[in-house]
Amino acid sequence: MDQPSRAAQIRRGVVRLNRRLRQERSEGGLSPNQLGVLGHLRRHGAATPGEVAAAERQRPQSLTRVFAELETAGLIAREPGTADRRQSVLTLTADGRRALERDMAERDAWLAMALGTLSETEREVLRLAGALMDRLADTEPDA
Repeated sequence: MDQPSRAAQIRRGVVRLNRRLRQERSEGGLSPNQLGVLGHLRRHGAATPGEVAAAERQRPQSLTRVFAELETAGLIAREPGTADRRQSVLTLTADGRRALERDMAERDAWLAMALGTLSETEREVLRLAGALMDRLADTEPDA
């Protein structure tokens, strides 16, 4: 199988699994953008809105409403920056961490059940694939 065919097969599998995992979230849960912001802050710690937007490959203006919603809900805190007081720094609150963990737990429960239908070897292959997909997600295209 050639590289483009492999890439297409992997993309299809990732897209279908991602779609199914989104379906396993409860009604009224966090939006994909909210999950992205909370997840970024959980993984990387405090960040400016611009840093979060860049990491999510969005413009800061596109996430302004998301930041405001998360702040109003008490899931993130916004404080003035220490180096530049005009720039705000976002941090994940304890409530934000719990909301993110609840959302992930819902999807993890379905995935754990689905993984139970596979052999031990298949589960190990997928565990390794997950680690490789994390690495691929951080790969920057050559400029």
